[in-house]
Amino acid sequence: MITKFKQLKTCILLMVLMNMNTMAIAQGDPGLPGEDPDVPIDGGVGLLLLAGAAYGIKKIREMNS
Repeated sequence: MITKFKQLKTCILLMVLMNMNTMAIAQGDPGLPGEDPDVPIDGGVGLLLLAGAAYGIKKIREMNS
């Protein structure tokens, strides 16, 4: 039996996914190939990956202790 909370969670997930589709269409023309992107991807992505790895290691250590 599906609980009310699970139904609400599923409904919210579907709304978010449908909204993401609309946002992807609304981004506009990407420009010509080889042009510089408007938003550079630099060290911020590396910091996010490092933070995610550190968090994962912390959780694994908590599970083992």
